[in-house]
Amino acid sequence: MTEPSFETGRYLYCVVQLPETESVEFSTVGVDDEQAYLLTAGTIGIVVHDCDTLYDSSNIDLVRKWLLAHQNVIDTAGEQFGTPVPFQFDTILRGDDERVRTWLESERNTFASHLDAMAGCWEYRIDVLRDEAIVEEELSDDEQLVEIDDRIAESASGTSHLLEKKYEQRLKTLKQEQRTDRTAGLTEQLSTIVHDLQDLGQKQTTLNTDADIDEALIREARLAILAHEERQDEIGDLLDDVAAEPGVEIRFTGPWPPYTFTPTIENDSSEN
Repeated sequence: MTEPSFETGRYLYCVVQLPETESVEFSTVGVDDEQAYLLTAGTIGIVVHDCDTLYDSSNIDLVRKWLLAHQNVIDTAGEQFGTPVPFQFDTILRGDDERVRTWLESERNTFASHLDAMAGCWEYRIDVLRDEAIVEEELSDDEQLVEIDDRIAESASGTSHLLEKKYEQRLKTLKQEQRTDRTAGLTEQLSTIVHDLQDLGQKQTTLNTDADIDEALIREARLAILAHEERQDEIGDLLDDVAAEPGVEIRFTGPWPPYTFTPTIENDSSEN
């Protein structure tokens, strides 16, 4: 952990909507075993813990432990209060509880708007994986590939090597086009069901949901969707149809707090 850079601060986990007619309490173990608790401004609450330093380390295992603890606190808050507005890991506001309450009060309308817009909605992740051998078998009918393959059969070894390179490049292009078509097709199908959708591509994200992918599989789509919890079965049925295609494997995970879809919260006093 880095040396303290401030005397008093609050680590921010998430903002939640509180019930209007009852008092609430929240407490759980957070990052670095600190006690996470709830501060309120009217019916808006924010989950924090006391801190006097940033959470930065070259120890990858320690950082993963912190990230998991961060995620667990937000998950617990989501279970108690409904869809939260999560902060990124290591978002810290300088000052004490009163400073946080003052800032929360100033941003109250903004948070209320985001909480209303995302009420009942959660993030889900969709990975479409497909057996590469089946993909290549289907693409082998491509006119250009057939032509190159015929020329390879008739060529000397030197020319054949160059043609094989050309064959691989054409195959790579076709796979990329297939991935683009798969993502576009799924996006169109999901557009009437979900509130929002992002093509994650190779992007690094807060949620560590990427399990190891078998070398025999290639990824044809990687999406994050924001959908109401009542649409989960409908999305699952749609994905079942995709999974019925030869060689297709679907990974559908969630519900998660809406990390990918949380708007940027302006906070000039935070460290991150």
